[in-house]
Amino acid sequence: MDLRQVSVTNIKGIGDKTAKCLKKLQVESVSDLLWYVPRSYIRYPEITPVSEVRDGMTVAVCGTVNSDFSERQTSKMLVTTFSIKDANSRISSIHLEMVFFRQTYLKNIFRAGRTFVFYGTVKNKGFGYTMEMPEYFTCEDYERKKSSLQGVYPLTKGISSKTIGKHIQSCINEFFPVTDEFDAEFIKKNSLLSLSDAFRHIHFPNDMREALEARNTLVFHEFYNFLKQIEESKSKNTQCPSDYSIHDFSLSKRYEESIPFTLTNAQKNTLSEIREDLSSGFCMRRLIQGDVGSGKTMVAFLAMADLANAGFQCAMMAPTEVLATQHFEKLCKDNEKYELHLKPVLLTGSFTAAKKRAIYKGIETGEYNIIIGTHAIFQEKVSFRNLSLVITDEQHRFGVKQREMLSEKGNMPHTLVMSATPIPRTLTLTLYADLKISVMKDMPAKRLPIKSCVITPELRKNAFALIREQIAAGHQAYIICPMVEENEDIALENVTSYHEKMDAFFKGSVRYGILHGRMKPKEKNDVMEAFAKKDLDVLISTTVVEVGIDVPNATVIMIENAERFGLAGLHQLRGRVGRGDAQSYCIFINGSGKNSENERLEVLHKSNDGFFIAEEDLRLRGPGDINGIRQSGDMQFILADIIQDYDILMKVKESLDF
Repeated sequence: MDLRQVSVTNIKGIGDKTAKCLKKLQVESVSDLLWYVPRSYIRYPEITPVSEVRDGMTVAVCGTVNSDFSERQTSKMLVTTFSIKDANSRISSIHLEMVFFRQTYLKNIFRAGRTFVFYGTVKNKGFGYTMEMPEYFTCEDYERKKSSLQGVYPLTKGISSKTIGKHIQSCINEFFPVTDEFDAEFIKKNSLLSLSDAFRHIHFPNDMREALEARNTLVFHEFYNFLKQIEESKSKNTQCPSDYSIHDFSLSKRYEESIPFTLTNAQKNTLSEIREDLSSGFCMRRLIQGDVGSGKTMVAFLAMADLANAGFQCAMMAPTEVLATQHFEKLCKDNEKYELHLKPVLLTGSFTAAKKRAIYKGIETGEYNIIIGTHAIFQEKVSFRNLSLVITDEQHRFGVKQREMLSEKGNMPHTLVMSATPIPRTLTLTLYADLKISVMKDMPAKRLPIKSCVITPELRKNAFALIREQIAAGHQAYIICPMVEENEDIALENVTSYHEKMDAFFKGSVRYGILHGRMKPKEKNDVMEAFAKKDLDVLISTTVVEVGIDVPNATVIMIENAERFGLAGLHQLRGRVGRGDAQSYCIFINGSGKNSENERLEVLHKSNDGFFIAEEDLRLRGPGDINGIRQSGDMQFILADIIQDYDILMKVKESLDF
């Protein structure tokens, strides 16, 4: 049975309401649910006597329900309250109040005299201690739970980690064992778990060793399927004849001579390799791997100019609407200024239906020969007249299957993919085995090296002072946090409450916006557009800002809890600044208090070379930390990290002869 085709509603206990909540988490099939792994783990503690609880403590208490159960309806919700007394103490005068919101069924559960274990954070409300929305268990259930780790899952409104765990257990009971991709001999030879055991242990491990063993097995499976796709793509595209060969490169040469700067040697070499591909008679399949700011987009424009001049269409896809718009506006400006006679158009998902229809018609008739946009340019309704070249910017965001889907929109067009994520050469040859590779290391002559430093949280005020100076000089800044919102289990800076630090220092003197992955696409686009237009001084963001926006006016980026990221990911973030002529600065805040992390981060202080940093990252990062923040969700992996799990990737490659 293919569990990818089985809806979660087939699991006992999941109705339409729960299914809607799960869909918000992109969990729609049984397979999705099994792969919805915990972001961290907790171990439930021993019971704390009610008399010993204090404000702010997260504890488990065993209490008997008193007879003061009450429900009151406020203007917004139903509030349920009752108190408990310690079930194991003779002292009956010490009570702890329980508070629940919007739980209409509780009166059938919490009857006077019944005993439960409650787990949550204690708050002092002035009139006594309370627990709001605690987890609750029978005493027997809690003893069982206490013996193993409990998963903490990414959540959405209307669903809890406890509920997700319950449904996963039901899934295991109903659908296991699952079919393994590997036979028993292969599993034993490569020290893997069966797929069924891996899913059991990733969700319900007895200890961290068991969780890590399960994770490594699932990472192995992810890499196996990824490399299998690469091999299939490679075999399909080997020496495929092209209908779009050209030999006239006069327009791009005139374009190159007109621009007010000289291409770097790396740009010239890459352009030469592209021209050789385009005139070979075969389909180009090429990756431009260039460090941030190395000028990949200019090379892409030059390649598109020649194909458009030959009467063909080209499509360029960017990961965000803001970046697509920036590319389009730059090309339009050059088109007019240098009289290139190109016919570009912008297409994004936010356009009105009428505007899209008009653009679709123009694309189909050939009125437009360069189409720049987001995923919208490859929707089913878009029909090209003679698509000759597909360019994906930051292609690692799209994946192998999507890459093939783009090619299918035309009659085997040329493919040019671009990535600013520096990875070691061994990884490049593995992950992009279906592509020829051009490496661009040189930087434009006017670019000043970014000045970087590593500081502790105690010096944050100094960093804020630098940001204030740069804003006063007319520039902008980024502040990066690893978390979207506060988490009781992980003490890290978060985007949602960071305004408190900003307000305390800047006293309302700067304009700032907030950006994170849980926002709706339009909300994200509006914030990025406001920052690009200089309507915001500071952008407080998670790593979603890593790609998708080009703001030459931004001169400072400050990264909180930098110790939680890989070096290559930090270098990618640093590349958000230093894109103009002004001196730029990057501040890494090490919140761990460990000197060893200072030493690791010093690599970034010493070098701006992304490829050197990627090699150092591979050398310095230790075994996978299952609770760590992954830096390469780029490749569309759920668990795998191409740097952290390098050894597993190479093991897959070796064992499967890829």
